[in-house]
Amino acid sequence: MLTKDHLNGLLSDAMLKQNNRPIPEFEGYSPFEMHILTRDPFGIQSPLQLKPLSEEEYHEIPLLNQIHYLARLINDAGELKLTQKGYLPPRIVAEIYEKGFIKDEFVELGITKLRKESDSITIILTAILVTLSGIAKKRNNKLSLTRQGKTLLSNKEQLLHTLFTTFGQTFNWAYFDGYGENQIGQLAFGFSIILLNKFGAEKQSDTFYATKYFAAFPAFIANTSTPRYGTIEDYVNHCYSIRTFERFLDYFGLVKIEREKQPKAPTMISKTSLFDKLITIKPHQQISK
Repeated sequence: MLTKDHLNGLLSDAMLKQNNRPIPEFEGYSPFEMHILTRDPFGIQSPLQLKPLSEEEYHEIPLLNQIHYLARLINDAGELKLTQKGYLPPRIVAEIYEKGFIKDEFVELGITKLRKESDSITIILTAILVTLSGIAKKRNNKLSLTRQGKTLLSNKEQLLHTLFTTFGQTFNWAYFDGYGENQIGQLAFGFSIILLNKFGAEKQSDTFYATKYFAAFPAFIANTSTPRYGTIEDYVNHCYSIRTFERFLDYFGLVKIEREKQPKAPTMISKTSLFDKLITIKPHQQISK
């Protein structure tokens, strides 16, 4: 007779086998591994791992260095007084931007004149991440470093890990765009890194990566309303491209983005030399009880 314990064991084995199987749309990774990529992208069980870099190589990561610079300014000042509305003071905004860590397209084109924090997406992002990551705290309209922040200031490996995790899992990627409150690109962002590792040695269009991402997560297309202009596919592809490449991986120095000036020319993506120095990807692995 099949006992309850035997039945539970068979069900457990079946579920394990189901969650362990490689999925073509996941580039050969399993549902379990995709779950780990979503919940704990840099954890010990994740296919995605960060490697330590040399000091010179850390200098190649724009967002890391911009946030490190702001943290150092706060540390040197003891406390950094904010404007009445709680923003970075204009002199600090100008000083950070003039260092040239990350250029803002609209500022560089002269569309926006840099006078205050809200004039640059990258400065806004820096101000958000420095507190969201726990590097600094805001009290009485002043910024000061936390104990953790002072530790991270002298440890760029841990600082980078903190920023990656905060940016990927806590910061809302929809904050700067008009594509709605969805998780396009942000959900399982580690999968996009796996795709770039696999295909990024050669130039590929951003649509190439978007197609593979939405093959893994088709619900995003199914749940997107028809846009006023263009197709749903074009709409979600553009959303994915901006969030994943322009406002994530490029900020971390991991992609090279090339555009031709011709109308409707594709945006071409390739990985940088820094990518392979920082990122290591483990192949699909079977899990056992």
